[in-house]
Amino acid sequence: MSRSFLPISGFELPRFAGVPTFMRLPHLELGEPDISEVSIGFVGVPWDGGTTNRPGARHGPRALRDASTMIRQVHPVSGLNPFEAVNCADLGDVAVNPADVMDTLQRVTSVYQKVIAAGVRPFTAGGDHLVSLPVLRAVAKDKPLGMIHFDAHTDFYNSYFGGYKYTHGTPFRRAVEEGLLDPKKVVQIGIRGTGYDTEDIDFALANGVRLVRIEELFKRGVEDVMAEARDIVGQDAIYVSFDIDGIDPSFAPGTGTPEIGGFNTFEAQQLCRGLSGLNIAACDLVEVSPPFDPSGMTAWVGVSIMFELLCPLAESVAASNS
Repeated sequence: MSRSFLPISGFELPRFAGVPTFMRLPHLELGEPDISEVSIGFVGVPWDGGTTNRPGARHGPRALRDASTMIRQVHPVSGLNPFEAVNCADLGDVAVNPADVMDTLQRVTSVYQKVIAAGVRPFTAGGDHLVSLPVLRAVAKDKPLGMIHFDAHTDFYNSYFGGYKYTHGTPFRRAVEEGLLDPKKVVQIGIRGTGYDTEDIDFALANGVRLVRIEELFKRGVEDVMAEARDIVGQDAIYVSFDIDGIDPSFAPGTGTPEIGGFNTFEAQQLCRGLSGLNIAACDLVEVSPPFDPSGMTAWVGVSIMFELLCPLAESVAASNS
């Protein structure tokens, strides 16, 4: 190995010092030779051109990076050190076009195609939830994926504003239509809140998506729901998407579409821990909007969830390499 891929320790350099990268990992460009040694790459997509109301998620990756300097290396329950299990790196941000939705979608897919071609499993920091679509276009190019999706909203609407089909409320409708997701292996957990109508729910149910509303989650419990989710997706490759608004806004107010009555931060950790043992192709954490939370707590919650997701992702990579 030509370089270390371990995070810089807070025992070596104070965590408020140095250039912030995701979890204090080395920063690599996609063209560097050392990219061949990387198994998981963090990629920022600083873009919220799919937002239909409260913006600001374009500032999410920068805030998440800064907050992530507080992350240490060892999981407190499993004892896993994901950075020793596999090599991880910060691959920087996609050069998005804030003035053009379709151009940005193409740019994101192009970057992720290179990430996949390099043999790296991507972990995305958004950005609004539309960024999941161009990522899926690269990750699921050859075969549709299953998905476990934590969110207050289904994001299965067809269109907004008289027929416009590319917003943060439509990415998974497009992904199913484009054959990127197998809807019968999609599980959405935490769904709640008022709706414009039931079009998104109707489409999801008609196509075999398993919707777990927040009331069902609280009634059955995290362990039971995640056992069912694991049964549904099986050992086929899946995408994991975590919208920060799945968490109750009392814990994570900095998001564009908050919905009361969500899971708390500990329940969110438990949900992520229930992914252990699954075949995870890629993850994302989206919809952190720092302007709506000057305290920075939402970004801290976001990167804490990213670490929880990183652990089962690292396990998945290590298992595939063994």
